[in-house]
Amino acid sequence: MAAHVMVLANKSIEDLMGSNSEVHFSGFHMDCLEQRKAGMEQPTTSEDDMYKHPFVIGVAGGAASGKTAVCDMIIQQLHDQRVVLVNQDSFYHNLTEEELTRVQDYNFDHPEAFDTEQLLSVMDKLKHGQAVNIPKYDFKGYKSGVSPARRVNPADVIILEGILIFHDPRVRALMNMKIFVDTDADVRLARRIRRDTAEKARDIATVLDQHIRTKLGQHDLCKIYPNLYVIQSTFQMRGMHTLVRDSKTTKHDFVFYSDRLIRLVVEHGLGHLPFTEKQVITPTGSVYSGVDFCKRLCGVSIIRSGESMENALRACCKGIKIGKILIHREGDNGQQLIYEKLPNDISDRHVLLLDPILGTGNSAVQAISLLLRKGVPESNIIFLNLISAPQGVHVVCKSFPRIKIVTSEIDIGLNEDFRVIPGMGEFGDRYFGTDDDDLQVVAPS
Repeated sequence: MAAHVMVLANKSIEDLMGSNSEVHFSGFHMDCLEQRKAGMEQPTTSEDDMYKHPFVIGVAGGAASGKTAVCDMIIQQLHDQRVVLVNQDSFYHNLTEEELTRVQDYNFDHPEAFDTEQLLSVMDKLKHGQAVNIPKYDFKGYKSGVSPARRVNPADVIILEGILIFHDPRVRALMNMKIFVDTDADVRLARRIRRDTAEKARDIATVLDQHIRTKLGQHDLCKIYPNLYVIQSTFQMRGMHTLVRDSKTTKHDFVFYSDRLIRLVVEHGLGHLPFTEKQVITPTGSVYSGVDFCKRLCGVSIIRSGESMENALRACCKGIKIGKILIHREGDNGQQLIYEKLPNDISDRHVLLLDPILGTGNSAVQAISLLLRKGVPESNIIFLNLISAPQGVHVVCKSFPRIKIVTSEIDIGLNEDFRVIPGMGEFGDRYFGTDDDDLQVVAPS
């Protein structure tokens, strides 16, 4: 039985405690609760024994999934027992001055955002019959201590609620029952907008941006951006990715398996080009109804890594014209266009933009902007890459909603040096066998 909100609304908490599902619950049975009640009713039981083993229920789920409503139902059904609710939100770390300056980039849905040690200390005291002070976190100032702490006395049942309450194994070990509230992402987003704008003084843009960031690295990005296409993964593809991502892979093998992956991406990208219906006569004299390829097509590689994709494109499209764009990095995010050579009639063509790694998206934005200035319709651009960082996808799709991005995998994100992780390292260096120090850029005449 799944622990959906609608299921909880139709069943009592006693029924849930009696559930024998190994997937969503801990397997605690009602007779355990009855024994507990009976033991508590014995007059000879000491006060210390009563508080020694409170029943702990963990309630997790995505932001705005309805966890609070589920907790309220549990409290109502256990009205004859002393129940306390401990919210994981109460244990957010106070933000530093530096973090406050870029609070829009702070991930409140990450395990490290919480002071788990303080939560464990509070739980340890409650389990041993001691009253505790639970902090109140101010979501407008991003710190605790603004309001007086909440005094919580020992209880028979403790409900631990939070989006990541199941993350730490030490916290999970405290629980006698675990409930996960599963709600559709679109419903959660609508609820979160209403909640965070009203209760946490955040604007809609900030809430939407954080919602997107919680999905970084997931194929749910395809639901947010309908112009993003991630090739369906197979064991062959995963095996090739494993090899090209392995730092111990030789240059020969890196090139070989990169070329295989690039060919798959190119073929998939070609499938998004427009076509016309065409009938042909087969050698048997029969009529075959098929399609004719798009004729007005060219490739554009972002030097230097993008040049690794040119051979695969030529192998798929005989005689295709390929232009080049060179964008030089200046600083962490600064980009400078220093060279371009494109077909004269590029504005009349569909363009396959080639770059194996989509990181920050800054180079891609400059390249796409150049193509638009050359008269290429935005909808005529298909951006092909092997791996994409969610941040880059967000930047490109937000800036150019009518282009198409085709990639073989979405990675976790970017590190402090703006490199894709887990990534493949410096793709151009590994593919061409060079280092940045060895590279001298000379623009062709």
